[in-house]
Amino acid sequence: MKVRNFLEKKPGPIKLFGRLGSNDLPNQDKSAHEDAKTASEEAEDAPKDVKAPADGVKTVPKEDKTASKDIKAVPKEDKTASRDIKAVPKEDKTASKDNKAASKENKHALKDIKAALKEVQAKAPVIHKKHETDSTEAADEVIADAAVEDKSEITDKGRNRLSAVMGTISNAFENTVRFMRSLSPKMLLTVTLIGIMLVAATIGLLTALILHHADNLPLTAPYSNKELVYQASEDTALAVSNALSSDLCVGKDNTSTGDIVLKEGESAALFDLEDKEVIFAKNMYEKIYPASITKIMTAILTLKYGNMDDVVTIMWRDLELESGSQVVGFHIGDQVTVRELLHGLLVHSGNDAAMALARYVGGGSMNSFVQMMNDELVQIGATGSHFTNPTGLQDSDHYTTVYDIYLMLNEAIKYSDFVSIMQISVYNVTYTTASGETKFVNLDSTDHYLTGEIKPPKDVVVLGGKTGTTSIAGHCLAIVSQNAFGQPYISIIVGAQTTEDLYEDMNVLLSEIN
Repeated sequence: MKVRNFLEKKPGPIKLFGRLGSNDLPNQDKSAHEDAKTASEEAEDAPKDVKAPADGVKTVPKEDKTASKDIKAVPKEDKTASRDIKAVPKEDKTASKDNKAASKENKHALKDIKAALKEVQAKAPVIHKKHETDSTEAADEVIADAAVEDKSEITDKGRNRLSAVMGTISNAFENTVRFMRSLSPKMLLTVTLIGIMLVAATIGLLTALILHHADNLPLTAPYSNKELVYQASEDTALAVSNALSSDLCVGKDNTSTGDIVLKEGESAALFDLEDKEVIFAKNMYEKIYPASITKIMTAILTLKYGNMDDVVTIMWRDLELESGSQVVGFHIGDQVTVRELLHGLLVHSGNDAAMALARYVGGGSMNSFVQMMNDELVQIGATGSHFTNPTGLQDSDHYTTVYDIYLMLNEAIKYSDFVSIMQISVYNVTYTTASGETKFVNLDSTDHYLTGEIKPPKDVVVLGGKTGTTSIAGHCLAIVSQNAFGQPYISIIVGAQTTEDLYEDMNVLLSEIN
């Protein structure tokens, strides 16, 4: 390269002519200097026996012949200029020429340097790209060689995958280091700050997603039933359930506390809604029949998709019920608002109200409503349940668990209308008959705590819930209550042999909340 050739020449230092270099002489004295040199040369060539010097030239004494070579004689017309010029020794003439030549070489070399720099700048991107390509190819060759060696030495797939991952990470790290080193300090600082902000933003986004997921969790697996959660053990299933939700009570199938002893054949549980704790559980994940507790799900769908002021006309299909079914007493052609139907459903557990609401919400199709019920069960995590009707009338394919009843009631109390209606002990349903007459029907609650027939333990307030009774399901009750400090609980008992057994054992559970 031109730059390298120039650096290898190493020109010597430039010699000066006395106090001034030849290039430093004033412009007006340069012609005088040339005349002086000419005169000096003529003096040297003159014969030694010449006595008379040329016109205008001083005679140099004989004893100073050697000094005469130093150019002291100057033409008369240039006397003034000659006074300002120092005598230049003869041996420095060659140095003057060398210095001039070196100066020219320096100028040419400077031009070569500039040209070389432009060439380097033009080729820099290509060189950098080639360097990156070479580095990448070299890294790929190293990884390929390592992979061949690993195949011969390691047969375990897990270790091979780990090696590949580590190789990828190492390669990425090396490329990152090369990139960072190529940056200027200012650019390096900028890139570092951007990287820190991206990491912080990623962590913040993940945290927000996790928190949002915990608050709006569409669970699709049961929490602790070892037969339904990946065929896992009960402890493993419990760990899975804890990871799935942080805002629900989760526990084992059977959890004992204190001296609670319930009657044989009953399944039950007590949930602390504030501390998210299962205080007591007996066969909490066992399959049971829910009877009219099913109507909690019918109410959820009505509140979720219905309009409380819509008017529903009672049809003959709403009245096709088993003999002896609990009903409000509607007739074909009666005009009833959704609000009044919901009161008849929850306060008095009317099956005719349930059928009318199901037809209304399901768009006229009972099958559509049943599908909506099962879809909602999955959405709230009640995957141990399957429903076939909106009333809870006995069907071998209509079943649930104590835990799923907790999930349904826990979901229902998110709706303010449900909470208001479930606390009512007596209600007058108002509707219009087919003939246009306004009619009132007095309805008593099926919950004996609300009617005052049963007293809860001291310092316990029963807010309400839902009852259910069939010959196969037995006597069932799911309620929300508060202790002396206003802390909420859900307690559930199903499969009691009699009403007396049901409320007696429910009081046993409620005694544990204070």
